[in-house]
Amino acid sequence: MANDKKTLSNLTMMKKLLIFSVVMFVFGYAMVPFYEKFCEVTGINNLLQPDKLVKDLEVDTERWVNIEFDANTRGLPWDFKPMQRSVRIHPGEPVEVMYEITNNSERAISGQAIPSYSPRFLDQHLRKFECFCFTKQELKPNEVRQMPVQFVIEPSLPKEIHTVTISYTFFELLAGSTAISEK
Repeated sequence: MANDKKTLSNLTMMKKLLIFSVVMFVFGYAMVPFYEKFCEVTGINNLLQPDKLVKDLEVDTERWVNIEFDANTRGLPWDFKPMQRSVRIHPGEPVEVMYEITNNSERAISGQAIPSYSPRFLDQHLRKFECFCFTKQELKPNEVRQMPVQFVIEPSLPKEIHTVTISYTFFELLAGSTAISEK
């Protein structure tokens, strides 16, 4: 009788853990479309026309900002890194940085990069011209690719900010998933 209770208890726990694992797996893949909707609602999508943006900005040559770059993957057999760890720029000065990504698997994989910034309000002063994060990236088995990010940090960035971080995290897109596009 005690063995039956223990077996039933173990089966119940296994079912709960299985359900929890499935929910967490689905949540992880739901983050990409959720992020797209979040950006649409909050207005974070900050892609502007480069020609218009550069004409409207003056470079603040009186100060410097250090930009640090970070790269991560979640659940992907990819190596992902910035080609430069940091750059020093004047606010208003256009910047181009290259990232390198390698698919270490024997299968083609699609992924999408999600940006994050530090300080959190940096997105209000960061304008991207071009970024691999705008579209889905599909890498063939063992493919290596270099991808640019072109942007400007507006001179309106508070003067007390001297260092910012731009980070990208790649998530796998399952077949049928739509890519996030920054507008």
